[in-house]
Amino acid sequence: MMRTIIALGVSIAVLCTAAAAQATQVDDIQSFTLDNGMKIMVLEDASIPNANMYLFWKVGSRNEVPGITGISHFFEHMMFNGSKKYGPKMFDRTMEAAGGANNAYTTENVTVYTDWFPASALETIFDLEADRIAHLDINAEMVESERGVVTSERTTGLENSNWRTIQEELKGVAFRAHPYSWSVIGHESDISAWTLDDLVQYHKTYYAPNNAVVVIAGDVKLNEVKALANKYFAPIPAQAPPREVKTVEPLQKGERRVYVHKASVSTPNVMLGYHVPATTHADYYALDLLSSILTSGNSSRLYQGLVEQQVAIEVETYMPMSFDPNLFYVMGVANPGITATELEKSMISEINRVAREGVSQHELDKVKNIKLMDFYRSMETINGKANTLGTYELYFGNYAQLFNAPESYNKVTPDDIQRVAQTYLRRANRTVAVLAATEESDQ
Repeated sequence: MMRTIIALGVSIAVLCTAAAAQATQVDDIQSFTLDNGMKIMVLEDASIPNANMYLFWKVGSRNEVPGITGISHFFEHMMFNGSKKYGPKMFDRTMEAAGGANNAYTTENVTVYTDWFPASALETIFDLEADRIAHLDINAEMVESERGVVTSERTTGLENSNWRTIQEELKGVAFRAHPYSWSVIGHESDISAWTLDDLVQYHKTYYAPNNAVVVIAGDVKLNEVKALANKYFAPIPAQAPPREVKTVEPLQKGERRVYVHKASVSTPNVMLGYHVPATTHADYYALDLLSSILTSGNSSRLYQGLVEQQVAIEVETYMPMSFDPNLFYVMGVANPGITATELEKSMISEINRVAREGVSQHELDKVKNIKLMDFYRSMETINGKANTLGTYELYFGNYAQLFNAPESYNKVTPDDIQRVAQTYLRRANRTVAVLAATEESDQ
Protein backbone atom coordinates (compact mmCIF):
# COMPACT_ATOMS: atom_id res chain seq x y z
CA MET A 1 0.00 0.00 0.00
CA MET A 2 1.03 3.62 -0.28
CA ARG A 3 3.47 5.31 2.04
CA THR A 4 2.25 8.52 3.73
CA ILE A 5 3.83 11.03 6.07
CA ILE A 6 0.87 11.41 8.43
CA ALA A 7 -0.12 9.08 11.24
CA LEU A 8 -3.75 8.93 10.17
CA GLY A 9 -2.69 8.04 6.64
CA VAL A 10 -0.50 5.22 7.92
CA SER A 11 -3.40 3.87 10.00
CA ILE A 12 -5.73 3.92 7.02
CA ALA A 13 -3.12 2.30 4.80
CA VAL A 14 -2.72 -0.51 7.34
CA LEU A 15 -6.49 -0.99 7.44
CA CYS A 16 -6.63 -1.09 3.66
CA THR A 17 -3.85 -3.69 3.56
CA ALA A 18 -5.76 -5.85 6.02
CA ALA A 19 -8.94 -5.39 4.02
CA ALA A 20 -7.16 -6.33 0.80
CA ALA A 21 -5.92 -9.55 2.36
CA GLN A 22 -9.49 -10.59 3.18
CA ALA A 23 -11.16 -9.09 0.11
CA THR A 24 -12.75 -10.83 -2.82
CA GLN A 25 -10.09 -12.00 -5.24
CA VAL A 26 -10.29 -12.18 -9.02
CA ASP A 27 -10.33 -16.00 -8.87
CA ASP A 28 -13.49 -15.85 -6.76
CA ILE A 29 -15.44 -14.61 -9.78
CA GLN A 30 -16.83 -17.32 -12.05
CA SER A 31 -18.46 -16.45 -15.34
CA PHE A 32 -20.10 -18.13 -18.27
CA THR A 33 -21.89 -17.02 -21.43
CA LEU A 34 -25.11 -18.58 -22.68
CA ASP A 35 -25.53 -19.53 -26.33
CA ASN A 36 -27.73 -16.44 -26.80
CA GLY A 37 -24.85 -14.16 -25.75
CA MET A 38 -25.92 -13.30 -22.21
CA LYS A 39 -22.89 -13.08 -19.92
CA ILE A 40 -23.43 -14.13 -16.32
CA MET A 41 -20.95 -13.60 -13.49
CA VAL A 42 -21.27 -15.44 -10.19
CA LEU A 43 -19.71 -14.66 -6.83
CA GLU A 44 -20.36 -17.28 -4.17
CA ASP A 45 -20.53 -15.61 -0.75
CA ALA A 46 -22.28 -17.42 2.10
CA SER A 47 -21.64 -14.70 4.70
CA ILE A 48 -25.42 -14.15 4.93
CA PRO A 49 -28.30 -16.31 3.59
CA ASN A 50 -29.17 -13.71 0.97
CA ALA A 51 -28.31 -13.08 -2.66
CA ASN A 52 -28.77 -10.45 -5.33
CA MET A 53 -29.08 -10.23 -9.08
CA TYR A 54 -27.90 -7.17 -10.99
CA LEU A 55 -28.92 -6.96 -14.64
CA PHE A 56 -26.83 -4.43 -16.56
CA TRP A 57 -28.37 -3.56 -19.92
CA LYS A 58 -26.07 -1.74 -22.29
CA VAL A 59 -28.60 0.94 -23.16
CA GLY A 60 -28.89 4.52 -22.02
CA SER A 61 -29.61 7.94 -23.45
CA ARG A 62 -26.49 7.71 -25.66
CA ASN A 63 -28.31 5.03 -27.69
CA GLU A 64 -31.23 7.33 -28.52
CA VAL A 65 -31.76 9.69 -31.45
CA PRO A 66 -33.81 12.89 -31.75
CA GLY A 67 -37.49 11.96 -31.71
CA ILE A 68 -37.15 9.17 -29.15
CA THR A 69 -35.04 10.80 -26.45
CA GLY A 70 -35.90 9.55 -22.97
CA ILE A 71 -37.08 6.17 -24.22
CA SER A 72 -34.34 4.30 -22.30
CA HIS A 73 -35.52 5.81 -19.03
CA PHE A 74 -39.13 5.06 -19.98
CA PHE A 75 -38.38 1.35 -20.02
CA GLU A 76 -37.15 1.59 -16.44
CA HIS A 77 -40.84 2.24 -15.68
CA MET A 78 -42.37 -0.13 -18.22
CA MET A 79 -40.37 -3.15 -17.08
CA PHE A 80 -42.40 -3.25 -13.86
CA ASN A 81 -45.82 -3.03 -15.51
CA GLY A 82 -46.71 -6.50 -16.61
CA SER A 83 -45.69 -9.32 -18.91
CA LYS A 84 -47.03 -12.70 -20.03
CA LYS A 85 -46.92 -14.61 -16.74
CA TYR A 86 -46.80 -11.81 -14.20
CA GLY A 87 -49.39 -9.12 -14.91
CA PRO A 88 -49.41 -5.42 -13.97
CA LYS A 89 -47.88 -4.75 -10.54
CA MET A 90 -47.26 -8.48 -10.02
CA PHE A 91 -43.47 -8.20 -10.37
CA ASP A 92 -43.15 -6.23 -7.13
CA ARG A 93 -45.83 -8.20 -5.31
CA THR A 94 -44.31 -11.57 -6.20
CA MET A 95 -40.84 -10.46 -5.21
CA GLU A 96 -42.01 -8.96 -1.93
CA ALA A 97 -43.95 -12.14 -1.13
CA ALA A 98 -40.69 -14.03 -1.54
CA GLY A 99 -38.95 -11.64 0.87
CA GLY A 100 -37.19 -9.63 -1.82
CA ALA A 101 -36.91 -6.03 -2.95
CA ASN A 102 -35.79 -4.30 -6.12
CA ASN A 103 -34.81 -1.03 -7.75
CA ALA A 104 -33.60 0.31 -11.08
CA TYR A 105 -31.76 3.26 -12.58
CA THR A 106 -30.98 4.67 -16.00
CA THR A 107 -27.91 6.69 -16.98
CA GLU A 108 -26.44 8.06 -20.17
CA ASN A 109 -24.82 4.68 -20.77
CA VAL A 110 -26.70 1.86 -19.04
CA THR A 111 -29.98 0.76 -17.50
CA VAL A 112 -29.58 -1.40 -14.39
CA TYR A 113 -32.14 -3.51 -12.54
CA THR A 114 -31.30 -4.66 -9.02
CA ASP A 115 -32.94 -7.51 -7.11
CA TRP A 116 -32.20 -8.40 -3.47
CA PHE A 117 -33.72 -11.53 -1.94
CA PRO A 118 -33.31 -14.56 0.35
CA ALA A 119 -31.13 -17.10 -1.43
CA SER A 120 -34.04 -19.56 -1.31
CA ALA A 121 -35.96 -17.30 -3.74
CA LEU A 122 -33.36 -17.49 -6.51
CA GLU A 123 -35.56 -19.44 -8.94
CA THR A 124 -38.45 -17.02 -8.44
CA ILE A 125 -36.18 -14.13 -9.40
CA PHE A 126 -35.01 -15.93 -12.55
CA ASP A 127 -38.64 -16.56 -13.49
CA LEU A 128 -39.63 -12.92 -12.91
CA GLU A 129 -36.73 -11.48 -14.89
CA ALA A 130 -37.03 -13.93 -17.79
CA ASP A 131 -40.74 -13.15 -18.13
CA ARG A 132 -40.30 -9.41 -18.49
CA ILE A 133 -37.29 -9.76 -20.79
CA ALA A 134 -39.01 -12.14 -23.19
CA HIS A 135 -42.67 -11.13 -22.86
CA LEU A 136 -43.00 -7.51 -21.71
CA ASP A 137 -46.58 -6.32 -22.29
CA ILE A 138 -46.30 -3.06 -24.22
CA ASN A 139 -49.94 -2.03 -24.51
CA ALA A 140 -51.42 1.36 -25.28
CA GLU A 141 -53.21 1.85 -21.96
CA MET A 142 -50.14 1.16 -19.84
CA VAL A 143 -47.90 3.22 -22.11
CA GLU A 144 -50.14 6.27 -21.77
CA SER A 145 -50.31 5.85 -18.00
CA GLU A 146 -46.53 5.71 -17.66
CA ARG A 147 -46.05 8.45 -20.23
CA GLY A 148 -47.94 10.75 -17.88
CA VAL A 149 -45.82 9.62 -14.93
CA VAL A 150 -42.57 10.35 -16.79
CA THR A 151 -43.81 13.73 -18.03
CA SER A 152 -44.68 14.68 -14.46
CA GLU A 153 -41.31 13.36 -13.24
CA ARG A 154 -39.53 15.55 -15.76
CA THR A 155 -41.45 18.68 -14.76
CA THR A 156 -41.18 18.06 -11.03
CA GLY A 157 -37.50 17.12 -11.26
CA LEU A 158 -36.60 20.37 -13.01
CA GLU A 159 -38.68 22.38 -10.55
CA ASN A 160 -37.14 20.74 -7.48
CA SER A 161 -33.52 20.30 -8.58
CA ASN A 162 -31.33 23.23 -9.53
CA TRP A 163 -28.62 20.72 -10.46
CA ARG A 164 -30.85 18.99 -13.03
CA THR A 165 -32.08 22.30 -14.42
CA ILE A 166 -28.64 23.80 -14.97
CA GLN A 167 -27.03 20.54 -16.10
CA GLU A 168 -29.63 19.99 -18.81
CA GLU A 169 -28.91 23.41 -20.29
CA LEU A 170 -25.13 23.05 -19.96
CA LYS A 171 -25.10 19.65 -21.70
CA GLY A 172 -27.07 21.07 -24.60
CA VAL A 173 -24.37 23.69 -25.14
CA ALA A 174 -21.27 21.61 -24.32
CA PHE A 175 -22.26 18.83 -26.76
CA ARG A 176 -23.13 19.81 -30.32
CA ALA A 177 -23.12 16.36 -31.93
CA HIS A 178 -22.98 13.54 -29.40
CA PRO A 179 -26.21 12.18 -27.81
CA TYR A 180 -24.90 13.11 -24.36
CA SER A 181 -26.31 16.53 -25.27
CA TRP A 182 -29.78 15.65 -23.94
CA SER A 183 -30.83 14.63 -20.47
CA VAL A 184 -31.54 11.01 -19.57
CA ILE A 185 -35.22 11.81 -19.03
CA GLY A 186 -35.46 13.18 -22.58
CA HIS A 187 -37.14 16.12 -24.28
CA GLU A 188 -40.75 16.80 -23.35
CA SER A 189 -41.95 16.70 -26.97
CA ASP A 190 -40.30 13.32 -27.53
CA ILE A 191 -41.85 11.84 -24.37
CA SER A 192 -45.28 12.71 -25.74
CA ALA A 193 -44.52 11.37 -29.23
CA TRP A 194 -43.15 7.81 -28.79
CA THR A 195 -45.25 5.28 -30.69
CA LEU A 196 -46.00 1.70 -29.71
CA ASP A 197 -43.80 0.57 -32.60
CA ASP A 198 -40.92 2.71 -31.29
CA LEU A 199 -41.24 1.00 -27.92
CA VAL A 200 -41.61 -2.54 -29.26
CA GLN A 201 -38.56 -2.21 -31.50
CA TYR A 202 -36.45 -0.56 -28.80
CA HIS A 203 -37.22 -3.30 -26.29
CA LYS A 204 -36.55 -6.04 -28.83
CA THR A 205 -33.18 -4.53 -29.74
CA TYR A 206 -31.79 -3.40 -26.40
CA TYR A 207 -33.36 -5.92 -24.03
CA ALA A 208 -31.94 -8.83 -26.01
CA PRO A 209 -29.85 -11.27 -23.93
CA ASN A 210 -26.74 -10.53 -26.00
CA ASN A 211 -26.93 -6.92 -24.78
CA ALA A 212 -26.83 -7.77 -21.07
CA VAL A 213 -24.39 -8.57 -18.30
CA VAL A 214 -25.86 -10.29 -15.24
CA VAL A 215 -24.12 -10.45 -11.86
CA ILE A 216 -25.34 -12.78 -9.11
CA ALA A 217 -23.67 -12.61 -5.71
CA GLY A 218 -24.45 -14.17 -2.37
CA ASP A 219 -25.36 -17.54 -0.90
CA VAL A 220 -25.57 -19.31 -4.25
CA LYS A 221 -23.66 -22.05 -6.06
CA LEU A 222 -22.36 -21.82 -9.60
CA ASN A 223 -24.02 -25.08 -10.69
CA GLU A 224 -27.39 -23.90 -9.37
CA VAL A 225 -27.06 -20.57 -11.20
CA LYS A 226 -26.07 -22.32 -14.42
CA ALA A 227 -29.04 -24.66 -14.25
CA LEU A 228 -31.50 -21.82 -13.66
CA ALA A 229 -29.89 -19.63 -16.34
CA ASN A 230 -30.23 -22.43 -18.87
CA LYS A 231 -33.85 -23.01 -17.86
CA TYR A 232 -35.05 -19.40 -17.83
CA PHE A 233 -32.63 -17.17 -19.77
CA ALA A 234 -31.17 -19.46 -22.45
CA PRO A 235 -34.47 -19.90 -24.38
CA ILE A 236 -34.72 -16.13 -24.97
CA PRO A 237 -33.43 -15.55 -28.51
CA ALA A 238 -30.53 -13.25 -29.29
CA GLN A 239 -31.11 -10.30 -31.60
CA ALA A 240 -28.97 -8.43 -34.09
CA PRO A 241 -26.48 -6.29 -32.16
CA PRO A 242 -27.64 -2.70 -31.59
CA ARG A 243 -26.23 -0.04 -33.88
CA GLU A 244 -22.95 1.43 -32.69
CA VAL A 245 -22.79 5.01 -31.45
CA LYS A 246 -20.38 6.40 -34.02
CA THR A 247 -20.71 10.14 -33.39
CA VAL A 248 -17.55 11.71 -31.99
CA GLU A 249 -17.99 15.10 -30.34
CA PRO A 250 -15.86 17.68 -32.22
CA LEU A 251 -13.06 19.36 -30.32
CA GLN A 252 -14.28 22.42 -28.43
CA LYS A 253 -12.21 25.42 -29.49
CA GLY A 254 -13.39 28.10 -27.10
CA GLU A 255 -15.40 28.76 -23.97
CA ARG A 256 -19.19 28.45 -24.30
CA ARG A 257 -21.75 30.05 -22.02
CA VAL A 258 -25.44 29.71 -21.18
CA TYR A 259 -27.77 31.56 -18.81
CA VAL A 260 -30.79 29.82 -17.28
CA HIS A 261 -33.59 31.80 -15.65
CA LYS A 262 -35.37 30.31 -12.63
CA ALA A 263 -37.43 32.66 -10.50
CA SER A 264 -37.31 30.47 -7.40
CA VAL A 265 -33.49 30.52 -7.12
CA SER A 266 -32.46 32.52 -4.05
CA THR A 267 -28.79 32.93 -4.98
CA PRO A 268 -26.97 32.25 -8.27
CA ASN A 269 -25.72 28.76 -9.17
CA VAL A 270 -22.71 28.34 -11.45
CA MET A 271 -21.81 25.09 -13.19
CA LEU A 272 -18.62 24.48 -15.17
CA GLY A 273 -18.35 21.56 -17.58
CA TYR A 274 -14.97 20.47 -18.94
CA HIS A 275 -14.61 17.82 -21.65
CA VAL A 276 -12.73 14.73 -20.40
CA PRO A 277 -12.00 11.32 -21.93
CA ALA A 278 -14.02 8.12 -21.52
CA THR A 279 -13.56 6.01 -18.39
CA THR A 280 -11.23 3.57 -20.17
CA HIS A 281 -8.68 6.35 -20.70
CA ALA A 282 -5.45 6.23 -18.71
CA ASP A 283 -6.22 9.62 -17.12
CA TYR A 284 -9.42 8.42 -15.42
CA TYR A 285 -7.84 7.75 -12.00
CA ALA A 286 -5.96 11.07 -11.91
CA LEU A 287 -9.13 12.96 -12.84
CA ASP A 288 -11.11 11.08 -10.20
CA LEU A 289 -8.56 12.01 -7.55
CA LEU A 290 -8.51 15.62 -8.78
CA SER A 291 -12.27 15.72 -8.26
CA SER A 292 -11.74 14.69 -4.63
CA ILE A 293 -8.94 17.20 -4.13
CA LEU A 294 -11.28 19.95 -5.26
CA THR A 295 -14.37 19.13 -3.20
CA SER A 296 -14.02 16.09 -0.91
CA GLY A 297 -14.23 17.22 2.71
CA ASN A 298 -13.70 20.45 4.59
CA SER A 299 -10.00 20.58 3.74
CA SER A 300 -10.62 20.40 -0.02
CA ARG A 301 -9.53 23.22 -2.30
CA LEU A 302 -12.95 24.59 -3.20
CA TYR A 303 -14.34 24.24 0.31
CA GLN A 304 -11.40 26.14 1.75
CA GLY A 305 -11.31 28.72 -1.04
CA LEU A 306 -15.05 29.34 -1.44
CA VAL A 307 -17.15 28.01 1.45
CA GLU A 308 -14.73 29.05 4.20
CA GLN A 309 -14.38 32.45 2.53
CA GLN A 310 -18.19 32.80 2.39
CA VAL A 311 -18.25 33.05 -1.38
CA ALA A 312 -20.28 29.85 -1.77
CA ILE A 313 -22.79 27.98 0.36
CA GLU A 314 -21.70 24.70 -1.20
CA VAL A 315 -19.49 23.34 -3.97
CA GLU A 316 -19.33 19.93 -5.59
CA THR A 317 -17.74 18.07 -8.47
CA TYR A 318 -19.04 15.16 -10.52
CA MET A 319 -17.44 13.02 -13.21
CA PRO A 320 -19.69 10.20 -14.43
CA MET A 321 -18.29 6.88 -15.58
CA SER A 322 -18.84 6.93 -19.30
CA PHE A 323 -18.45 4.85 -22.47
CA ASP A 324 -17.57 7.96 -24.51
CA PRO A 325 -15.79 11.22 -23.67
CA ASN A 326 -17.98 13.17 -21.26
CA LEU A 327 -17.82 16.13 -18.85
CA PHE A 328 -16.12 16.92 -15.56
CA TYR A 329 -18.64 19.05 -13.66
CA VAL A 330 -17.95 21.69 -11.00
CA MET A 331 -20.93 23.43 -9.37
CA GLY A 332 -21.16 26.17 -6.81
CA VAL A 333 -24.08 27.87 -5.04
CA ALA A 334 -23.41 31.52 -4.18
CA ASN A 335 -23.57 32.89 -0.68
CA PRO A 336 -26.18 35.64 -0.20
CA GLY A 337 -24.83 38.89 -1.61
CA ILE A 338 -22.37 37.15 -3.96
CA THR A 339 -22.96 37.61 -7.69
CA ALA A 340 -22.67 34.88 -10.30
CA THR A 341 -19.61 36.64 -11.71
CA GLU A 342 -17.86 36.67 -8.32
CA LEU A 343 -18.67 33.01 -7.71
CA GLU A 344 -17.48 31.95 -11.17
CA LYS A 345 -14.21 33.86 -10.83
CA SER A 346 -13.50 32.26 -7.45
CA MET A 347 -14.23 28.76 -8.75
CA ILE A 348 -12.01 29.19 -11.79
CA SER A 349 -9.27 30.81 -9.72
CA GLU A 350 -9.00 27.77 -7.42
CA ILE A 351 -9.05 25.36 -10.37
CA ASN A 352 -6.38 27.35 -12.20
CA ARG A 353 -4.24 27.38 -9.05
CA VAL A 354 -4.09 23.57 -9.15
CA ALA A 355 -3.09 23.70 -12.82
CA ARG A 356 -0.48 26.38 -12.15
CA GLU A 357 1.01 25.26 -8.82
CA GLY A 358 0.06 21.59 -8.54
CA VAL A 359 -0.77 19.79 -5.29
CA SER A 360 1.35 18.42 -2.46
CA GLN A 361 2.07 14.76 -1.86
CA HIS A 362 0.34 15.10 1.50
CA GLU A 363 -2.82 16.43 -0.16
CA LEU A 364 -2.80 13.63 -2.73
CA ASP A 365 -2.19 10.92 -0.14
CA LYS A 366 -5.16 12.13 1.86
CA VAL A 367 -7.61 11.69 -1.03
CA LYS A 368 -6.01 8.39 -2.03
CA ASN A 369 -6.76 7.10 1.46
CA ILE A 370 -10.36 8.25 1.15
CA LYS A 371 -10.71 6.53 -2.23
CA LEU A 372 -9.21 3.30 -0.97
CA MET A 373 -11.39 3.22 2.11
CA ASP A 374 -14.48 3.85 -0.02
CA PHE A 375 -13.36 1.12 -2.41
CA TYR A 376 -12.87 -1.52 0.27
CA ARG A 377 -16.05 -0.48 2.03
CA SER A 378 -18.01 -1.00 -1.18
CA MET A 379 -16.58 -4.51 -1.42
CA GLU A 380 -17.67 -5.54 2.08
CA THR A 381 -21.26 -6.41 1.12
CA ILE A 382 -22.70 -8.69 -1.55
CA ASN A 383 -24.63 -5.69 -2.86
CA GLY A 384 -21.49 -3.61 -3.25
CA LYS A 385 -19.61 -6.51 -4.82
CA ALA A 386 -22.27 -7.18 -7.45
CA ASN A 387 -22.65 -3.52 -8.37
CA THR A 388 -18.89 -2.92 -8.56
CA LEU A 389 -18.21 -6.07 -10.59
CA GLY A 390 -20.81 -5.15 -13.18
CA THR A 391 -19.67 -1.56 -13.29
CA TYR A 392 -16.06 -2.51 -14.02
CA GLU A 393 -17.11 -5.13 -16.58
CA LEU A 394 -19.00 -2.51 -18.55
CA TYR A 395 -16.97 0.66 -18.13
CA PHE A 396 -13.48 -0.83 -18.13
CA GLY A 397 -14.21 -3.71 -20.49
CA ASN A 398 -13.29 -6.45 -18.01
CA TYR A 399 -14.31 -7.05 -14.39
CA ALA A 400 -10.72 -8.11 -13.65
CA GLN A 401 -9.76 -4.42 -13.86
CA LEU A 402 -11.56 -3.99 -10.55
CA PHE A 403 -8.74 -5.75 -8.79
CA ASN A 404 -6.18 -3.36 -10.29
CA ALA A 405 -8.05 -0.27 -9.08
CA PRO A 406 -6.20 0.22 -5.77
CA GLU A 407 -2.83 0.11 -7.51
CA SER A 408 -4.09 2.38 -10.30
CA TYR A 409 -5.00 5.02 -7.70
CA ASN A 410 -1.69 4.52 -5.88
CA LYS A 411 0.32 5.13 -9.06
CA VAL A 412 -1.05 8.64 -9.53
CA THR A 413 1.53 11.31 -8.69
CA PRO A 414 1.23 15.04 -7.94
CA ASP A 415 2.62 15.65 -11.43
CA ASP A 416 -0.25 13.60 -12.89
CA ILE A 417 -2.78 15.74 -11.02
CA GLN A 418 -1.23 18.96 -12.31
CA ARG A 419 -0.99 17.56 -15.84
CA VAL A 420 -4.67 16.57 -16.09
CA ALA A 421 -5.72 19.90 -14.60
CA GLN A 422 -3.67 21.70 -17.26
CA THR A 423 -4.86 19.40 -20.05
CA TYR A 424 -8.60 19.35 -19.39
CA LEU A 425 -9.60 22.09 -16.92
CA ARG A 426 -8.79 24.99 -19.21
CA ARG A 427 -10.86 27.82 -20.62
CA ALA A 428 -11.13 26.71 -24.25
CA ASN A 429 -12.41 23.32 -23.05
CA ARG A 430 -14.99 24.82 -20.68
CA THR A 431 -18.71 25.49 -20.80
CA VAL A 432 -20.14 27.84 -18.16
CA ALA A 433 -23.78 27.79 -17.08
CA VAL A 434 -25.37 30.33 -14.74
CA LEU A 435 -28.72 29.67 -13.05
CA ALA A 436 -30.28 32.69 -11.38
CA ALA A 437 -33.50 34.59 -10.76
CA THR A 438 -32.18 37.60 -12.69
CA GLU A 439 -29.47 37.91 -15.30
CA GLU A 440 -26.62 40.28 -14.53
CA SER A 441 -26.64 43.41 -16.65
CA ASP A 442 -23.92 44.28 -19.16
CA GLN A 443 -21.05 46.20 -17.64
